[in-house]
Amino acid sequence: MKNATNETIDRVGLKQGLFWVATPRGVQCLICPNECSIREGESGLCQNRINKGDKLYSIAYGNPCTVNIDPIEKKPLYHFLPGSRAFSIGSAGCNLACLNCQNWTISQTSPQETRNIPLMPNQVIEQTIENRCTTIAYTYTEPICSYEYTLDTAMIAHENKLKNILVTSGYVNEEPLRKLCSFIDAANVDLKSFSDHTYHKLSAGALQPILTTLKIMAELGVWLEITNLIIPGWTENRDQIKKMCGWLASNGFSEYPLHLNRFYPEFKLMDLSATPLDSLLSAREIALAQGIKYVYIGNAPSLDSQNTNCPKCHELLIERNGFSILQQNLAKSRCTKCGETISGVWE
Repeated sequence: MKNATNETIDRVGLKQGLFWVATPRGVQCLICPNECSIREGESGLCQNRINKGDKLYSIAYGNPCTVNIDPIEKKPLYHFLPGSRAFSIGSAGCNLACLNCQNWTISQTSPQETRNIPLMPNQVIEQTIENRCTTIAYTYTEPICSYEYTLDTAMIAHENKLKNILVTSGYVNEEPLRKLCSFIDAANVDLKSFSDHTYHKLSAGALQPILTTLKIMAELGVWLEITNLIIPGWTENRDQIKKMCGWLASNGFSEYPLHLNRFYPEFKLMDLSATPLDSLLSAREIALAQGIKYVYIGNAPSLDSQNTNCPKCHELLIERNGFSILQQNLAKSRCTKCGETISGVWE
């Protein structure tokens, strides 16, 4: 655990945490499966939840380190209000420790060590409306770690008829997840691998909590899109990809988009090469063969695998160039050629 000095604590906004219990070893955080026991003056593994006076506090409340306006396709969400803009915020810290993290400069540190932007929940809503965004995205790092900030902002957003998007690893316990999902409209969940062994070595996490998260989100009506990063030597295994896609199809996720993303050397995996294009195409073929209807390849524009086609007649329905929509041929939620219903939230 990392020490949090009183001098630093006094310079950040504290918010008493939810979901914790006092134990003889300190306060135990119950937000995520790490369930850190945190002694006085220390922080949990995510680096933004501390023990102060034998109570659990978040130090990531109202002080995001990143604020942007993004196309919703960047999350990535391809079947949720395409072409719209999301007011995107992220606070420092993460409950995983992925070797390949592309945002490691803000995820593998604490709000005490980043340059933050004072932005309380009501101000997030004001800026979202002022910038004519229809959604708020909790993204860039793990929004579960700044749980209280995410929850309060999402609640006020719904009161103001705004949508909420969670971009998450899905590494969260059931009770806090169910409470938060009352206010979440869509999520992109990063399913990093379908091997528990790989999860531990690559991300310091576990597979089963993510699978549980997916089931709960679907049960509660959250629109889901799933991302899987194909990393050479780590998650490129054809058998594991087949097993993952088979599980998704057999558990009711065949209608939800799957984004197979190309890996580029990053953070602690700089010695690897980028994912071969053939591996990405092969993974897509496996996913389609297992019954996943909408399979996209990200970070590889040359493959032209970002468009949405009708799974029945293969008509081009949404043409994309990067994060831009070039054309959209949907009649509400139906294919304009054959009338097939296309899963998603379109308006």
